[in-house]
Amino acid sequence: MSKLTQISQYLAKEGANIAVFSDPVTVNYLTGFSCDPHERQMFLFVYSDREPVLFVPALEVARAQGIVNFKVFGYVDSENPWEKIRQGLPSVDSAKVFAEFDNLNVTKFQGLQTVFKGHFENLTPFVQQMRLIKSQDEIEKMLIAGQYADKAVHVGFNNISLDVTETDIIAQIEFEMKKQGVDKMSFETMVLTGDNAANPHGIPGTNKIENDALLLFDLGVATNGYMSDMTRTVAVGQPDQFKKDIYELCLEAQLTAQDFIKPGVTAAEVDAAARKVIEKAGYGEYFNHRLGHGIGMDVHEFPSIMEGNDLVIQEGMCFSVEPGIYIPGKVGVRIEDCGHVTASGFEVFTQTPKELLYFEG
Repeated sequence: MSKLTQISQYLAKEGANIAVFSDPVTVNYLTGFSCDPHERQMFLFVYSDREPVLFVPALEVARAQGIVNFKVFGYVDSENPWEKIRQGLPSVDSAKVFAEFDNLNVTKFQGLQTVFKGHFENLTPFVQQMRLIKSQDEIEKMLIAGQYADKAVHVGFNNISLDVTETDIIAQIEFEMKKQGVDKMSFETMVLTGDNAANPHGIPGTNKIENDALLLFDLGVATNGYMSDMTRTVAVGQPDQFKKDIYELCLEAQLTAQDFIKPGVTAAEVDAAARKVIEKAGYGEYFNHRLGHGIGMDVHEFPSIMEGNDLVIQEGMCFSVEPGIYIPGKVGVRIEDCGHVTASGFEVFTQTPKELLYFEG
């Protein structure tokens, strides 16, 4: 059964005639048409009883028509998109209109309210469930993205020097990835030295790489529409024993959680498996974020692997396992791999070694 047919059947079951998709990633997931409309409007309209309709900016119409096999229409910048939608859509009388609430800003919502008079209901949970279990094809694409992430982090390793800055290394990583044909990085590449790594979302800058300190790399690439995400922390010079002990503790937490993952356990139990290791050592307050996030066509997607989430882990789910310990003014360590749940465990997409690697200062 196609994804669009699944949605049509869901609408019929819920007594609704139409669903409106506004997230470009969801549109790509459902149709194969990838587009960032920027500030312009783009919507996929799916019906319970007729063919879908895709509405895009005028400059994207021809490309979209070459990809989807149903009606595509658009608008030029000088036109009112809501009026064009009203004119171009078949007349639909639906008491309920499903839409992706997590993606709707006020402008989109108010515009759609001028088109549809029905009561709006949230379609985001349904979309999340559709995307939750990855197909074998999706997993293969994520394995390729993971291989490129491994290549990217090794470019970073090869550029470690006390004469360069965090952003110097980032530039080399991203330049090399472009040369290798990578579409884009999954997110802003992070290279954080010394105390800067003690901020979970530190901002790279002109800090020279510190000697006798830890250096954190957090990066990912987008290939074939799918994302990778990994973190490695390495040693430059000879960090003191405290820093090395914190690293080993973080690694123990990550490996413990990965070994715990299998179908039937809950997201909260996976988080707890890692968190208990760090708490037992007395550093629980310094692990101040969830253990992991879903990954796929988005780098951060459903589900969250965190305390309080009783979602049961199933084969085919893909998510990160990334414990971190961040002690301000002293040390920051995070180790992350994304992977997929198998019938008996968890297989990661990235293969860069995780024993503490040492580089000359």
